[in-house]
Amino acid sequence: QLELVESGGGLVQPGGSLRLSCAAPGATLDYYAVGWFRQVPGKEREGVACISSEAHSAPYADSVKGRFTVSRDNAKNAVYLQMNNLQPEDTGVYYCAAVEERYGFCQTNVVYYWGQGTQVTVSS
Repeated sequence: QLELVESGGGLVQPGGSLRLSCAAPGATLDYYAVGWFRQVPGKEREGVACISSEAHSAPYADSVKGRFTVSRDNAKNAVYLQMNNLQPEDTGVYYCAAVEERYGFCQTNVVYYWGQGTQVTVSS
């Protein structure tokens, strides 16, 4: 079992930025591909970004392309999601998850472990 803990969510004005962090207390994320997903009210959970264990990022969801950046720091045992130019439609609960990795690339359709989520609210 792998426990994942997200942090960094909060309230931000449109156009603002947040950086989410994903940690695994007592374990290592080094060997896992980690995806970021979000649950927007009234919509299905969607994958927005993913990074392999070797720090190869998968294509971003169209809705966040050019605004969100996923990265990892194995020395700090953490994966990050930098979110810039946030808009009200980005409001939701953001989750990190350990996902399958195949041939060095994320497979976000196979999730092994979920974090508990962190709320992001974009509002003026």
